[in-house]
Amino acid sequence: MNVALRLPDSLGLSLKEFTKFENISMNQFIATAIAEKMSSLKTYDYLEERLKEGSTSHLAAMLKKVSDRKPEDRDL
Repeated sequence: MNVALRLPDSLGLSLKEFTKFENISMNQFIATAIAEKMSSLKTYDYLEERLKEGSTSHLAAMLKKVSDRKPEDRDL
């Protein structure tokens, strides 16, 4: 599929510089950006549907199973 895309000059120049620096095509960058955005939107929709299936009583029951203790100190 071919799509004509109009970008503001500043965004187009930034895109051109970035893709040249990264040695990828503008097409590859735009296609990947769209795929990432679509994945994000689909994940949001999925989580909203799962939210409808949940209940506060189920959450409360799950939380009761968690031990009541302070977290361990860790060096990260």
